[in-house]
Amino acid sequence: MVTGVKHAHHEPVHLGFPAASPAGKSILAGHEVPADYPREWFEFTNPEDPEHIFSVDLTWVESYYACQFGTPACRGIVEGLTDVACCVHGAFLTDETDRDQLYDAVADMPAEFWQLRPASTDEFLDTGEVMDIEPWLEWDELDGDDGEPEPALKTKVVDGGCIFANRRGWVTGIGCALHQWAVADGRELTVVKPEVCWQVPIRRHEAYETRTDGVEVLRTVIGEYDRRAWGNGGEDFFWWCSTAPACHVGEQPLWVSHKTELVALMGEAAYDYLAAHLTRRAGHGLAHPASTRR
Repeated sequence: MVTGVKHAHHEPVHLGFPAASPAGKSILAGHEVPADYPREWFEFTNPEDPEHIFSVDLTWVESYYACQFGTPACRGIVEGLTDVACCVHGAFLTDETDRDQLYDAVADMPAEFWQLRPASTDEFLDTGEVMDIEPWLEWDELDGDDGEPEPALKTKVVDGGCIFANRRGWVTGIGCALHQWAVADGRELTVVKPEVCWQVPIRRHEAYETRTDGVEVLRTVIGEYDRRAWGNGGEDFFWWCSTAPACHVGEQPLWVSHKTELVALMGEAAYDYLAAHLTRRAGHGLAHPASTRR
């Protein structure tokens, strides 16, 4: 399996994926940078919990990543489906809170923001029983902790994309209906959008570990939601944005532009500690290889 190529001067370039895979082809075409590059990490103890450790990918949070959904720069994860970007498979809900918040968002969002709003939405909101499935959701399966598939709720897929993904020609333009409404109405994205949608392209991974003194601590890793974060299927995406130079064109570093999301993932005290460190070292970090700021 070929995972790398050679430049004319014969120095190997490791793609991180098979060269014949969609990931490899996108990297070779220059639409993305290779997956494995030097990163700087910052580790600190949660100011509010001595048994909670944060490990933060500074190279990622100091990058100037900016989502390009709805612009010509977004190539989409399925070739030819640029209108739905990464919203091809719908969004799996994480828990009842996630489901309830989405229900509340739909109830508040004016119909003009949502192109694919089901005709039964108003009737459901007026008369829907607690046990009824919402007309914007459907049942699917996700692998559980034991690796076995389990029933899971997700947003419906309509014509190759999430039911909340507005398509070309709609009055509010291409993009997520929930996102467009939240921005227009001053709502918190971390409340109105499904959790997986507002987290990406940031990834939080948590696991307990035992320190050398025998004390069990929680380690939270904050980093880039890259192709590998999606599992083996990540290499099959036609294109992915986190390592795409076309998406590293923001006006502010990610830790500033995505403060709300990071606070939701880390807590305010931990974010403030991180922000203070990043402010002190501003301009002296290891640049993300996809950065257009050289």
